[in-house]
Amino acid sequence: MAIEAHTKVRPWRMIDRRQSRQIHVGKVAVGGGAPISVQSMTNTPTTDARATLNQIRQLEEAGADIVRVSCPDPESTAAFRTIAREAKVPLVADIHFHYKRGIEAAEAGAACLRINPGNIGSMDRVREVVSAARDHGCSIRIGVNAGSLERHLLEKYGEPCPEAMVESALDHARILEDLDFRDYKISVKASDVFLTVAAYQMLAEATDAPLHLGVTEAGALRTGGIKSAIGLGNLLWAGIGDTIRVSLSADPVEEIRAGYDILKSLGLRTRGVNIIACPSCARQGFDVIRTVETLEERLAHIAEPISLSIIGCVVNGPGEAAYTDLGFTGGGKGAGMLYFAGQQTEKVSNEEMVERIVAAVEEQAEKLRTAAPEAAE
Repeated sequence: MAIEAHTKVRPWRMIDRRQSRQIHVGKVAVGGGAPISVQSMTNTPTTDARATLNQIRQLEEAGADIVRVSCPDPESTAAFRTIAREAKVPLVADIHFHYKRGIEAAEAGAACLRINPGNIGSMDRVREVVSAARDHGCSIRIGVNAGSLERHLLEKYGEPCPEAMVESALDHARILEDLDFRDYKISVKASDVFLTVAAYQMLAEATDAPLHLGVTEAGALRTGGIKSAIGLGNLLWAGIGDTIRVSLSADPVEEIRAGYDILKSLGLRTRGVNIIACPSCARQGFDVIRTVETLEERLAHIAEPISLSIIGCVVNGPGEAAYTDLGFTGGGKGAGMLYFAGQQTEKVSNEEMVERIVAAVEEQAEKLRTAAPEAAE
């Protein structure tokens, strides 16, 4: 009964996603109802292929669906060939102004080119890049940023605004459309949450292209995460967005974790352990804050979708446990109660609590992994 209550679809929790056409970034489908993918970007020198690959491995383990790599010079695109060959996730080559870097990256194995067609020169140059993308199975991301809008748009509108950003995006898209290339997605990012949300809302009405969401240059781990959660959360709740990046001045792995946390909060992705925990008070039967910190670290390797409630006392503990896969409720006198699918199963001492919870979650993850092939059949 508890499991049914937890998995039941409730109308007030459903998000009606915007209809967009589908493209592919390598093996990852973007748009057209595909799961919202989570991205990050390497910050190692691309010319150091080994360091870049090591960072990509960390991002892969954290659950990254797509990783972007900057290719500012010929040496970087030369190293990109090795990086693309060894990476397990599809890579986006970040190109800004030089059309030859786009051609080189496509030939080197990029799954997508991040490029603004209007920034790389004549139509002949654009045509060469598009031809290379088409020949090598690359999609393209048109990436508009409020901080780098074209001069004529700033003169027209007086400042970065939603109208200027959307006009820039559609101008770039028109160039690709004129070349009969439709495998593109669009982003219109700003560091200001209001500007970002307004631009995406306007763009979503103007095109059926899949949209890559992000609040650019959001800031440090805590403040940037909050800004991104507000901006991306508003858009995702409205059904807008097909792939996301949380841009943080932090370890890129934290961007992946934050991205999944945002999606999990809205029920749009379920990767990993979702810990529901109380803020703690004088009633707590154990150190809730330290326990949750430890569990987040110990359970970070779990990819299977498991919900876990950690509640300090019996006021809300049993109720929360009724709607999670696993739960622990503090009961005082140095022990608490462990729950499976809402049912009390065993009393566990505070000293053994963390180890027992970790073991229980890992057991549940193994059951899900074992059942997955059977479900697919």
